[in-house]
Amino acid sequence: MKHISSRDNAQFKRLKGLAEDARSRRAEAATLIDGEHLLEAALESDWPLSRLLLQEGMENSPVVRSALAALGERGLSPEVLVLAPALFKALSPVVTPTGILAEIPLHGPRRETDSTDDVLVLAGVQDAGNLGTLLRTAAAAGCRQAWLDRQCAQAWSPKAMRAGMGAQFRLVIEEGCDLVQRLANCGRQVLATSLADDSVSLYALDLSVPSVWVFGSEGQGVPTDLLALASRRVTIPMPGMIESLNVGAAAAVCLFEQVRQRI
Repeated sequence: MKHISSRDNAQFKRLKGLAEDARSRRAEAATLIDGEHLLEAALESDWPLSRLLLQEGMENSPVVRSALAALGERGLSPEVLVLAPALFKALSPVVTPTGILAEIPLHGPRRETDSTDDVLVLAGVQDAGNLGTLLRTAAAAGCRQAWLDRQCAQAWSPKAMRAGMGAQFRLVIEEGCDLVQRLANCGRQVLATSLADDSVSLYALDLSVPSVWVFGSEGQGVPTDLLALASRRVTIPMPGMIESLNVGAAAAVCLFEQVRQRI
């Protein structure tokens, strides 16, 4: 185990970049995950692990012993760094640090995709927490892929990772997509949420076939160029005196209506 106690340490500065800066994460093709749950999710998905980061005093905790044992069972022996509490807190995405972080690469095991996969498409979802929640919902509903445009928050930011609760390890995620090109050539029904008068009720759709679901930002909704490519514009009937749902709630309603129809 290597101990780090200075903010001037080059390795700490690099880790701080991964914690705070999307450009650093892209350049390094790496990110940080926080806590035992995400670490377990990564290991269960056979995701590579580059480094284990511990808060000083956590070296012999049950959580760390369990994590090291799980790594050993998989034949993994990543570098272990022990950081002074103030340094660890500077890397943690939460107010009360869990005491354990891990550095992982953005690209894990190769996962096959095909034209029968359900796909989550996100356009302009800029809040990392919302984005992570949407990925979690999609993974829970059985989607295999997620396509994100350049205006979306980064799927691998620590905040999105915490909100995703391991969903990033279950989905094939492609960021910076040309969504017009993707939707025009996807070979599946494209369903986009919309409040337009010509929208079809969610509950009138046949969702037994592979579907590509398009959701937009909270303020702007799905862009018009993507709406033009939709097989159906979809609305969620709401008998109450509320104009719309937030994007996370709308996605959950739509995706789990699809699940219901296929049970």
